[in-house]
Order: sequence, then structure tokens, then C-alpha cells
Amino acid sequence: MGIDSSDDDMPLSRPNGRSSTLVSSSKISRAQDIALDKSVPQKPSGMAGLSIRNGPVENGEMDLDSPATNGAKRKSRVSITQVDYKDGSESDGEPLAKRPRSKKVQESDSDDEPMVKARVKKLPPSYKETALPESSSDEQPLGVKLAKKKADIEKKAEKEAKAIRAKEAKAKAAPKKAVKNESDDDLPLAAKKRQSNGSAIKRKSTAPKKEESDSDAPISKKVKPASASAKGKKAASAKDTKDIKKGKSKEPSEEEEEEEFEWWNAPKKEDDSIKWKTLEHNGVLFAPEYEPLPKHVKMYYDGKPVTLGLEAEEVATFWVAMMTAASTHHLDNPIFRKNFFTDFSEYIKKHGAKDAQGNKVDIKSLDKCDFSKMQEYWAAKNEAKKSMTKEEKAAAKAEKDALEAPYLYCTWDGRKQKVGNFRVEPPSLFRGRGEHPKTGKVKVRVLPEQITINIGKGAKVPAPPAGHKWKAVQHDQKATWLAMWQENINGAYKYVMLGAASDVKGQSDYKKFEKARELKKHIDKIRRDYTKDLKSEVMADRQRATAMYLIDKLALRAGNEKDTENEADTVGCCSLKYEHISLQPPDQVTFDFLGKDSIRYNETARVDPQVFKNLKLFKKAPKTDGDDLFDRLNTSQLNKHLNSYMPGLTAKVFRTYNASHTMSELLKELGKDPRSRGTIAEKVKLYNDCNRKVAILCNHKRTVGAGHEQQMQKLGDRIKGLRYQKWRTKKMILDIDPTQKKKKGAAFFEKDEDLDDEWIKEHQQFLIEEQRTKITKKFEKDNEKLKANKERVLPEKELKERLQAVKELETKFKKENKTNKVEAEGRGPSVEKFMAAIDKLDERIRVFETQAEDRDGNKEVALSTSKINYIDPRLTVVFSKKFDVPIEKFFSKTLRDKFRWAIKSVEDAEDWEF
Repeated sequence: MGIDSSDDDMPLSRPNGRSSTLVSSSKISRAQDIALDKSVPQKPSGMAGLSIRNGPVENGEMDLDSPATNGAKRKSRVSITQVDYKDGSESDGEPLAKRPRSKKVQESDSDDEPMVKARVKKLPPSYKETALPESSSDEQPLGVKLAKKKADIEKKAEKEAKAIRAKEAKAKAAPKKAVKNESDDDLPLAAKKRQSNGSAIKRKSTAPKKEESDSDAPISKKVKPASASAKGKKAASAKDTKDIKKGKSKEPSEEEEEEEFEWWNAPKKEDDSIKWKTLEHNGVLFAPEYEPLPKHVKMYYDGKPVTLGLEAEEVATFWVAMMTAASTHHLDNPIFRKNFFTDFSEYIKKHGAKDAQGNKVDIKSLDKCDFSKMQEYWAAKNEAKKSMTKEEKAAAKAEKDALEAPYLYCTWDGRKQKVGNFRVEPPSLFRGRGEHPKTGKVKVRVLPEQITINIGKGAKVPAPPAGHKWKAVQHDQKATWLAMWQENINGAYKYVMLGAASDVKGQSDYKKFEKARELKKHIDKIRRDYTKDLKSEVMADRQRATAMYLIDKLALRAGNEKDTENEADTVGCCSLKYEHISLQPPDQVTFDFLGKDSIRYNETARVDPQVFKNLKLFKKAPKTDGDDLFDRLNTSQLNKHLNSYMPGLTAKVFRTYNASHTMSELLKELGKDPRSRGTIAEKVKLYNDCNRKVAILCNHKRTVGAGHEQQMQKLGDRIKGLRYQKWRTKKMILDIDPTQKKKKGAAFFEKDEDLDDEWIKEHQQFLIEEQRTKITKKFEKDNEKLKANKERVLPEKELKERLQAVKELETKFKKENKTNKVEAEGRGPSVEKFMAAIDKLDERIRVFETQAEDRDGNKEVALSTSKINYIDPRLTVVFSKKFDVPIEKFFSKTLRDKFRWAIKSVEDAEDWEF
């Protein structure tokens, strides 16, 4: 490769021991700066730090090297890995409805809401026909509206940081009036108030433990612990009576008997490196031993049955498991196939494969391997499990629960804590994320000899399975894991940790968000310094400043060095290569690379003109594909620099700070919004709107989920069905009082335009089939109960009599379609009753329309990712309390356990601020 004379001082060595590629010159000359200024138009767009898809695209601007997609930072495993390795030309012209659907359903954004299951029967017209009209405010991209908001929030953050530091300086200068416990510094305000009694233990509540409920009662109005009021006693008494009627014991559970340790109120430990003093647990639960297939179930090779050695047969079943799951797309991946067959061949060589006569079979091709008989056996076995009776399922569950019970909890410093992943991973085929080079390889069975146990010195060491021993037993009080082993694919270490709701995990989350809160004091100085260094003549400083800008403004991850031979080639900001960005003057940068978990990040963003200029400099010839963009910077150097501003500050803290601080500012403005005084659904949407803005401003996006269209279709169908029901109710009014047509006007009784005759007939048929299914399922359930009680089951004649209602409904619909009249239904029908029913239907329609608008607006936004990982949960709790929205609307049971510290620590502080 030739080198320009202007770059003679550019060495051809790589610092920091990295692979040898070109490295930029250490200094940037004045002449280079001036030349770049001339070549780069300094025309700011006023939208720096925002994705281009949220702003206007002018003609001629989009001159990209590769087309932009809906690429995003996070999506579910289904949409990540569902890659079609076959020629797609066959299905290009095929209607979407006729294409095969994946059995696995896309994970919902909602934590509580079950995903919509595909209907077997024909659906009414799709959501596209029933979609809500876009409001005029949506015609302008949200990014344009948020550009000024982003700048305002950053200016406000600068003022806030100065004010915090000034206040702290004033407090230090003032004479001390009272001795203050230094350990209080990191505690939230509400916690400090409640710590005045010096106690870190909360006494057991006299009120009963409330069961899960869909109640809309706000959390602030639910039964509170330690209540000795008559109301509390009455509630407890009512609950006890209810439980006695149900046959439940009113004795408190083991968990309820224990006093709750409020670690967030406890004094800060002097030595934070010591995680525990005493630790007891029962080790790990191993995967069950392999169950050999029946002798008549064989793999076929080149059309002939083959008897595999036991270990080889087990590996074959791993392939079969992929055939029966929603993972068949892996089997089309050439890398997956190659890796599997390489490992499978080794197992066959070691453990044998013989034909019917006992002769050795030389298996040379995966294409000649036929696993269909094995698949049929596994499918039948799975079907048998599904068709088990209620009693059989209950017995199987009881057996499973009894097996897992000893491993569910450990005793950590004398307190019972739930263990997270106590099961050792079963052997299977490695899938990996994205295009992993080792996908398809065999994950071998983990044995006790590979496992290290971490436990207290005085505790009883759990016994390994008979005939085995542990690799090692240690007593590391600085470690938070209970057991550890090394897997065979990437040599990665796997750990058994405490559950998400445990004190240790809660403390980790708490520290993370408190660290982000602390960044508030320094953010103005950090931004001021890196903005200044964007023009530094020292190349290392300019690269570091540019990287900090991208991490802060575009929420890029810092990135680490990768062993690309053994890992997917994923990168972050500091490890970006020449080919990962392309530049479009005056201020657009297109990023295209594999980020965390091999998720493709393909975004075009607007940046500050000086940043654009710097990136052009970092790409200057003779650099080419494969060369590092930030060749004088790595993640360690960046984090070391950040640590000089604030102890413990790393690049990833910016993502948490930006999301939480932005959400905090947006939530402060909600008091002026009239929707904050509306229904629960409207308030939830208001919260989600703020969350969506956070995701856009902080670039927390995702690809539209595979199940989104199906979800929207379901909602659209329900809305349209309610409109049809409303129209039928109006027709019933005319049936009992024809004069109402003159009183209310003919227009009142007209059906909606989208309710055409063809759709009505389809919907009626759907309602008929729905009723048939309900009646049949009810009949089967009744018989199951009778069987359980050893009573005589209902005859088929009973089912036929019940299904007579379906025939009557079918006849009714036919008559309505023919006469265009609807007979009044119900007892004592009256105009007043029907009008009240119409009002209720209108309210339900509004709720579903709000949900549809909310869900469609969130289709490209990772709300759950932002809410769980980046937005301080205390902000959500404060919103819940302030606007009387049940916390269950935002946090599932699992998340309420995980964020128990957040719910409890601000339960008496509606004015808490991030």
C-alpha cells in the first residue's frame, strides 16, 4: 500500500499490542485542519445527536454506501436469529397470509400482557383496514419536535450541575451544626427520614400479603404493612375468612414470617468488597440423564436404518429438537450445518454407528442423514405431554417442584435469598447470537468435576451426585456467585447467582442508578471538556473527545477487543473500523456494524459539524477497510479518563444517566397535560409517550417485532367487532321503539362505513365458531372435573344439546342479514338499558383505540429495555403514586420483586427526583 507524502509521519505499527494496521499521526497540523474546514461545509442542521429517520430528509442528502434499514440496537431472539438461508425468490410473489408462520411468538413489550396467539379460524379483515387515522400532529416526525427538547434538557442539566456543586460548596463552608453520619450521603431522601430511628429492620406486617390482582387501585391506596388500624384489621379478617372458605390455611407463610431487611436504609459498609459473612446453599441441579430412544426408532442413512452409539444418538436428538422447535431456520444455516456435522462425526467415530447386520457405517454426508423417524417419536411424545389430564399435569408439576425445592433458596448472612439460575445447562446445540462462527457445535454435558462451589467456611458442602466429586470448593467472600463452571464452546465461565429480587442484585441496581445520579454533578464539565477537545491538535485527545461525543449523544456502547476467530465480530464505539461508518455532508453519519449480541446497528444520525470533520480525518487515506477508526484509543483509556472526573465513572454510565435524566425532565412536565387527569389507560399511554421520547432521544431503538402486525390486527379486529356490537344494539332500540329513528335522527342508526356486508358475514361466522369452541371447551372441562371426582361423565348427547345455541345464533344472524332488523335481546329490554350499553361500548372502544395508538407508536422503540435497564425505577414508582396508576401497569410481578427496593424507598416521597 502506498503512503502519501503528506502522511510520512504516520507509522505502520499498532500501539497497545493490537493487530498491525495503520495508525494516525500523533499530531494534527494547522494546515490539515484548514484543509478539512474547506472540504466540509460548516452548515449545522440543529438536530445533532438525533437519528435521521426522526428528521426531514432533503433531496440528494441520502448518498449512502448501503441502504438504511429498520436496524436497531435490540430485538428479540426470534427476530435476531430468524434468518432465511434459502433462496427467497419462491415466496416473493406469495401473499403474506399464505406464507408459513413461525410457531414461536415475538416477545411483547408489555411485561404482563400475554402475546396474541395465531387463530386457526379465518380472521376478520386485517388491521390495515381498521387502523386508526393518524393525527395531524404525527405528520411531523417526532425527532424534529424533540430536537429543541434535547437541547433544552442538556442546557438545564448544565445549570443543575452548577447548582448542585455550588450547594455542596456552600454546605462545606458553613459551620457544622450537628454531627452527620457520612454513610447517609448515598441514601435517598425518604430513606434518610426513615433512618432516624436507627433501625434497618422493618417489622412484619400485621396486614395479610395481598394476592396478585388486576385491580386499578393505586399502590398508595392498597393495604400497607404494619397497619394497626381498624380498617387494617377488618381487611385481615375478611381475607382470613375468604381463605378459610377456599380451604386455605390462614397461618402466615415462611416468607411472611421473616422480617424484611431494608438494606437501602442500612448504614454503608466500611469494606464494600466483602459481600457476605456466612453463606449456605445446596449446590446446583443437574440436567436429567439421557433417556435412550426405543430400539425401533432409528436414524436412517442413505435410506437404511442405523444404530447409533448412545452418546452419538443423544447428539442426534439435539438436531431433532431443533426440528420440532421454532428453530428450523438454524438448520438451513450452512455454518450451523457444518459445525454440527463435524462434531456429530466425531461422536460417531468414537461411539459407533452400525447397520442392521452390525456392520460399521461410514457417515460422510449430513444430507444423507434422515432424522424423520426420530422426529415423529419426539413429536408424539410432546403431544402426549400436552394431552395429559389436569391431574397428570398437577402430579408432574408437583414432582418437578419437589425436585427443585432444595435449590430455590440460599441463606446469605442469615437471610433467605432466592437463587436465580440454579440449573446446570443441559447438553444441546449451541446457537449463539447473530452469525456466530461456532453456531451448531455441541454443548457437552456439564459434570460435577467441572464445577467449583463457593460457600461459607462453616457451612455444609452440598454433596455431589453419587460417584462424582466437585472440581473445587472455595470460600471467597468477595464473590457473589454460588457455583461456577467453564463451558466448552467459547470457554466462557457460567455462574450460579442470586435471583433478580435478591438483596445483592437489588444493591447492584441501586448502585448503578445512584452512580448515574452522581453524574449529574459533573455532566456540564465533561461535556464542556470534550467539546473543547474536539479541536485538539493532539490526535489521541481528539479521538477520545469524538468517541465521548458519540457515546453521550448517540448512546453507542464503548466496545471492547474481540477474539474474532472464536466470537462474533461485534464492535462498539472505540472498536469501530473504517468500513463501519460512511459520511454524507454536511453532518450525516451512517453507522453499519454488529453491536452487542450481534444485533445489526444501521442508523444514519446527524452530528456536530466538528465531529463530522473529525470522522473524516480519522478515515483519511491511506486508511481502508479493516483499519481502526479510533486507532489511538481503547476502552480502558477512555474509562480511565472518565474516572478522573468521578470515581467509578465509565462509558456505560452515560446511557443510564441520559435515559433517567431525560425521563425525569419529561415527567416533571406532565402535571400540565390534561391526560394526566384522565383514565388509567390514558395515563399509562402518557407514561409510555415519555418512555418513547427517551428511547428516541437516547437512541434506544429496535427492529419492528415479527408479532407486531399480528398484534395490531388483533386490536383492530376487536375495535371493529365492538363497533359492530354497538350498531346491533342501536338496531335493537328501533325494534322496541321505532319512533327513536325520528327522535335521534337516521344517521345515529347507520353502521360505520368500514362495516360492509361482506365483513359483517365474516365476523358473524367468527362469532359462531367462537361460541362453538367455548361450549366444547366448557363441556370438556366439566367432564374433567367429573372424572377427578370419580363421577359419571356427561354423554355426547349433552354436548349436542349445548351446541344447539350455536345453531340458534347462526339462524338469528341469517335472519338479521335478510330483514336488516335486529330483535331486542336480554331481560326487560328498554331504550335506557340499550343507551347505557352503547355508552359502555364507546368507552371500551376508546380504551382499545388508545392501546392501538400506543402500541403502534412503540413498534420501533424498546420500551422494556429502557424501562428495565436505563430508567431509574424510582421515577416510575413516583409517577405511579403521583397520578394514581397501579404500579402493576408498569412492572410485572417479577419486576416488582426486582425493584422492591425502589418501590419501598420512595413510598413516602412523591417529590423524589432523579
